[in-house]
Amino acid sequence: MDLGISGKVALVTGGSAGLGLAAAKSLAREGCDVCVSARDPEKLADAVVELQEFGKVVHAVLADVEDPAAARRVVEETREVLGPIDILVANAGGPPAGRFDEVGLDGWDVAVQRNLLGTVRLAHAVLPEMRSRGWGRIVTITGRAAREALDGLALSNALRPAVAGLVRTLAREVGRDGVLVNNVMPGPIETERLRALAGDADALRQRGEDIPVGRVGQPEEVGDVVAFLASDRASFVNGVSLLVDGGEAHVIA
Repeated sequence: MDLGISGKVALVTGGSAGLGLAAAKSLAREGCDVCVSARDPEKLADAVVELQEFGKVVHAVLADVEDPAAARRVVEETREVLGPIDILVANAGGPPAGRFDEVGLDGWDVAVQRNLLGTVRLAHAVLPEMRSRGWGRIVTITGRAAREALDGLALSNALRPAVAGLVRTLAREVGRDGVLVNNVMPGPIETERLRALAGDADALRQRGEDIPVGRVGQPEEVGDVVAFLASDRASFVNGVSLLVDGGEAHVIA
């Protein structure tokens, strides 16, 4: 299926590894020129090498969206090198795990800046041009905590729903301008974060056995969903928070 986004310019934050890199690869595979931003220079350099295998223009910006000035800088540099941004994938690593009484106020400040306000600032920076051109896609990546509280994830339980609420709000406000805004809620996907939370390979395998499809997901399975939501083929999908979890949430519910 041709997703109709070849030649579009995509910016993926948190794009050096995990779900962000998977989304960047899926978009590059569909013909997008891609800019990835992240905090780790070595991982960012490795990501560029991987993305260049798709034969598209790739750019990288070293930045941390926790910095209030970073979002606009990343957007401006992407525009200068690749052109106006058609697709924004707002992805930030999950905040640290911990119960409410284990998370200090400094932890809340960092999580709010990175996982909520970073997305707000990115949207502010890209929306005017998207609306003026009459086409744009914003896809956020959160997690199942955007739908329900999960034990031991106080920060995620508070901030992921806030991002999902922002998505629903923007979808209603800019949809008539040709800009569609959606959210992806990955379940257990085999990333560094899930491996750290699981603790060991046996626990990770058991985690997969409890899911209806019998395994944990792979990052590229999330990346492909992001690419679809960013495409012309998803032209009537707006304001959704889409679970990508192998059916786990439905079993738990």
